[in-house]
Amino acid sequence: MRMFVIGAACLALAACAQQAPVSNPPQGVGFGEPGESAAVRAERARQLQTGPATADGAITLDELSALGIGAQPSRAGAEMQTAAAPGAPLNATGAADGMPPGFPPRAVDPALAAGRIGGLEASPTNAAPVLVGNTGLSNEQDFDAVSAQRTIESDAERQARLAASYQVVTPGALPDRAAGDAGPNIVAYALQTTNAVGQQVHRRFAPNANRAARTCALYPSAEAAQRDFLAQGGPERDRLGIDPDGDGFACRWDPAPFRALRGG
Repeated sequence: MRMFVIGAACLALAACAQQAPVSNPPQGVGFGEPGESAAVRAERARQLQTGPATADGAITLDELSALGIGAQPSRAGAEMQTAAAPGAPLNATGAADGMPPGFPPRAVDPALAAGRIGGLEASPTNAAPVLVGNTGLSNEQDFDAVSAQRTIESDAERQARLAASYQVVTPGALPDRAAGDAGPNIVAYALQTTNAVGQQVHRRFAPNANRAARTCALYPSAEAAQRDFLAQGGPERDRLGIDPDGDGFACRWDPAPFRALRGG
């Protein structure tokens, strides 16, 4: 039993004494085996720049990017180096410098892009526009400008021309209204009368207020009822029964607005 324990201890010490392999040996200036050749060191430097080699049968990033999956490693570094500061002008393709990869380019007019970059400069072929028929402020208050454009003689001639074209329009009589165009003239009737609404002027026999209310409801307005009232023999006769109080105004028609226009 003692011999078995001693043998196991020796095996454990032997395993600890063996040096474990280094998966990532130190690299750089001053590291590596003394007997390494220049080709081995160059290969190690290339691996540091391009990344570790893939295992056999593994899919690389270049193969994924060729299928449109993920970013393109070969272009990512170049695009990050050529990214411009905010506010940079557009490039020839229309996309702004510094845009992330994958954004579609925006169409920009080449002439507009050239003007945005270089600006517009005045030249004989690009002269300032000439104002024709300017409708700005008048220069009538500028004595020098008026003196150069007009004289006393020209002002007198213009005033004479305006006076000759002046016409005085004399108001004439209104044309006679044709009889029967729109029935009786209720405006003329309102101006001929002087009594107020509800003041009896004409005598009525057996007036009936309920009948008058039902008949007045058949007219679209009081003016239409008054015109029909006058056409049926009113105000002396009330054949329709729409003036029970005898004031001469049917269905409570009021002549006051027409009298107010005349001032009476």
